[in-house]
Amino acid sequence: MKFSEEKNLSFMQMALDQAQLAQADGEVPIGCLIVDNQTSEIIATGFNEREQTQDAIKHAEIIAIEKACQKVGSWRLEHTSLYVTLEPCPMCAGAIINSRIEEVIFGAYDPKAGSVGSINNLFEEKRYNHHPDFLGGMLADDSASLLQNFFREIRRKK
Repeated sequence: MKFSEEKNLSFMQMALDQAQLAQADGEVPIGCLIVDNQTSEIIATGFNEREQTQDAIKHAEIIAIEKACQKVGSWRLEHTSLYVTLEPCPMCAGAIINSRIEEVIFGAYDPKAGSVGSINNLFEEKRYNHHPDFLGGMLADDSASLLQNFFREIRRKK
């Protein structure tokens, strides 16, 4: 890992803060941030915006990747780490691979759509030309609780 465990926990907590912003907007509470590995600067944040935009691709990772590319002026996000509260889906894992993000740290595993270990692992697919390092399960209980409480509240309202 590029940073100490303490620093990783701090960044993951900030991703959880982004997830809470999503929840406050009525979105599924998933948050993300991208950090420059050389300076420890947060270069982008994002959270789910699918409900607000009615756009299927507005996942937290996609939004953060778009912002990071704009900030650095390149589609290549080499020397960066991405922190996200839920294991990336196939679309987001593909975007991470294509943007050359160096490592991914995520919270809860996603048995329904996770593509970094749960259903498959696109990061370990040998035929791709880029293979991000990854660590799953960081603050997983906090991430999972946020999601479970969000969906429990939706079911309660129905």
